[in-house]
Amino acid sequence: MEQVLLQAGVVRRATHLADGRELFYYDDPDTALAEQRAVDRRTLSERAPTARMRQDVLTGDWITFATARQSRAFMPPAHQDPLAPQTASNPSEIPALYDVAVFENKSPAFGPATERGTDHGVDTAPDSLLRERASVGRCEVVCFSPEHEGSFATLTPTRARTVIEAWADRTAALCEIPAVEQVFVFENRGAEIGVTLPHPHGQIYAYPYVTPRTQRLLRSLEREGADLFDRVVEVESRGPRVVLDAEHWIAFIPYAARWPLEVHMIPKRHVADFAATSPVERDGLAHSYLRILNAVDRLYDSPTPYIAAWHQAPTRLARDTARLHLQLTSPRRAADKLKYLAGSEAAMQAWVADVAPEEVAARLRAVLE
Repeated sequence: MEQVLLQAGVVRRATHLADGRELFYYDDPDTALAEQRAVDRRTLSERAPTARMRQDVLTGDWITFATARQSRAFMPPAHQDPLAPQTASNPSEIPALYDVAVFENKSPAFGPATERGTDHGVDTAPDSLLRERASVGRCEVVCFSPEHEGSFATLTPTRARTVIEAWADRTAALCEIPAVEQVFVFENRGAEIGVTLPHPHGQIYAYPYVTPRTQRLLRSLEREGADLFDRVVEVESRGPRVVLDAEHWIAFIPYAARWPLEVHMIPKRHVADFAATSPVERDGLAHSYLRILNAVDRLYDSPTPYIAAWHQAPTRLARDTARLHLQLTSPRRAADKLKYLAGSEAAMQAWVADVAPEEVAARLRAVLE
């Protein structure tokens, strides 16, 4: 098993699952785990072929049709948790006890093919409006803990730092894949978001295109100027929407927040992605991010559902201008109410906000203190 010492004393151990998928263990600096790990001896069927994408010619968006994902696990009990360490009665995806584990998704939206080639170009049907291509790329699962339930918010600072190191390490590796145009790190938390596994985990998508949201960001950078993120940090840092102002990171409710709860966190210097962050920035993020997530959970008497989306610069575009940043959103607008996307938001992308950003920032600051 390949072993590499990373930053902050985190050790990466690389191996493979029974069907050839890559598996990476990331050990805490104070881990109690042994160096040797069990081997995956399951008998597994072949992986599903790479999905196909079709283009919506009215918008230019690419839609992936990953039909193999229909059979994925849905809210299994603890004794059948596919992200828990394997036992005699639970042939899960991870053969050994772990601190943090990252592995290739068995039924991904992108991949398993990762290389460009003739077959991965755009195929045009006899009608030129019907365009499709192979959904090359990669999808990985990031397990934050071997526990059955939890989220990033329930981690210790040491474990949070290990996860951040894994994010940076995998971002660097995935950006090297020729077919990958953008790497996206995210966590879905809560049944209200559509989570199908209560196990504390996130995901990493390596896309074969620049996503629509990032394309809009790139157009804004061209329109507003290359220093847009610096100016946003400057303006928000002296405004009423700041929630947390740390040495290397600032968190705030954005001026034009769409969701009832929307928190942005941005590094104070320009970094394109997690791989470009320094050791001290990663250390600071582990503490600041946990503070924000725990404050979000203290707004109500029950845990807050959210999507934590870490936007990173494309692998080959706008590396000097598009900055790494978090967009944490929750549809929860009251203790017992959710915001649902109705006609205006869902069909027209014309948002109507329910709560003033300044009010949300004041509530978060109160529980943070």
